[in-house]
Amino acid sequence: MRNKNNKHLGIEIDPELHYKLHYISDYEGRSANGQILYLIRKCIKSFEAAEGEIAVPDEILNKK
Repeated sequence: MRNKNNKHLGIEIDPELHYKLHYISDYEGRSANGQILYLIRKCIKSFEAAEGEIAVPDEILNKK
């Protein structure tokens, strides 16, 4: 069931990139959405390791 507190992100993607995303996500046992979230988390982790933790404002954290 969808968490109503989560944000929705819509993107346009070309057919070749879409196919390859699904191919990789199937290979790794994830949905395409799960694969995208995995890649976003990996990117944030890498950024924070290099540049320091990103502070999230309290008003964002307390909206749950």
